[in-house]
Amino acid sequence: MPSKYQAPRGTFDVLPADARLRQRVERTAVEILARAGYERIATPAFEDTELFERGVGRSTDIVRKEMFTFEDKGGRSITLRPEGTAPICRAYVEHGMHKLAQPVKLCYVGPFFRHERPQAGRYRQFHQIGIEAIGTDSPLADAEAIMLLADLLAELGVPGVQLRLGSLGSPRARSAYLEELRAHLRANEAELSKDVRARLEINPLRAFDADDAGTRDVMASAPTLVDRLEGEDAAHFAEVRQLLEAAGVVYEIDPTLVRGLDYYTRTIFSFVCDELGAQSEVGGGGRYDGLIEQLGGPPTPAIGWAVGIERILLALGETGSAPERDAFLAVADPGQRQRALALAAELRRAGLSAELDLAGRGLKGQLKHADRIGARRVLILEADGSAQLRDMASGEQRTVDAAAIVEAIGGEAR
Repeated sequence: MPSKYQAPRGTFDVLPADARLRQRVERTAVEILARAGYERIATPAFEDTELFERGVGRSTDIVRKEMFTFEDKGGRSITLRPEGTAPICRAYVEHGMHKLAQPVKLCYVGPFFRHERPQAGRYRQFHQIGIEAIGTDSPLADAEAIMLLADLLAELGVPGVQLRLGSLGSPRARSAYLEELRAHLRANEAELSKDVRARLEINPLRAFDADDAGTRDVMASAPTLVDRLEGEDAAHFAEVRQLLEAAGVVYEIDPTLVRGLDYYTRTIFSFVCDELGAQSEVGGGGRYDGLIEQLGGPPTPAIGWAVGIERILLALGETGSAPERDAFLAVADPGQRQRALALAAELRRAGLSAELDLAGRGLKGQLKHADRIGARRVLILEADGSAQLRDMASGEQRTVDAAAIVEAIGGEAR
């Protein structure tokens, strides 16, 4: 029967079948990243609000519209984390990680929170896998980060993925371009959306991301930063492209590519998937060479990315299936329940999955339940102390030595 209580709008319950799919995604990611030297880090679910105002940027939609911010009982402003990079950079500074061998390579998995309009693949509580390589400005780090995300999506079998690549240059070098872009926007201000006009002076690059039709028409003829890269910025971007090409990573230059966070510099990238429709990005990231210094640390270049677990599962279109169990222990007589529990514990300690009836069913009901949960074999414990091992696929049944049950089931499982 339906409950009068439901999960809050924009959130969801992860049921066992879905949890198994998520575990596969997380396990695959952690294995791939560990082979490249990335180690797990975990930060709190909430941080001081100022961390995101400084790090993410006051002009961003995240800070202006989407953060879940509240006062704690001490009157401090607290925000549920909307993204992972700023908290990790805060931890890097707080714990003196600049004293470690650089770069420090970190990865994370966890929930994040944004007050967005819920839709397919976009929720108010969502889960991401991400990496940060902190302490290097080498184009090799950019190429490696991009390749790791490409490898993860390929290993998971995400279909129709395309890599879009761009560069924002360094903050100092792009100042002249931003004035050129502002001039273009001012000349067409009447056609721009209200939101873009409000941010014209603070962050004109965000106009490239606008959904408004009038703004998009204006941006079709706007100057692009990639075409105006010079000096070290141009050389850095060229080397990143050469490294990707040498590694066989296919990409498309997107001169209109921007990110939703203010801290990005130089290389930016986005992996998009046709299976996701309008919300096509499955993951992305870029370089953020000034963020740690902005948060009070030493000048420290860095690069990272995040990929949405819900976006991956939506692109895969998979539904969860019941896991198979190595064995189910059924009792022909209630007097055998104690023995069944002891054997189940022994099988589990041997690394096998084993369940037993916890609901007081008769033998016929136990066999039906074993079939329902996907047990490969059923061990039927008879009242006289003997045991029958039934193969649920073939229906074949044989007597097994009571002293060698673990070996019998383990041998068949292998």
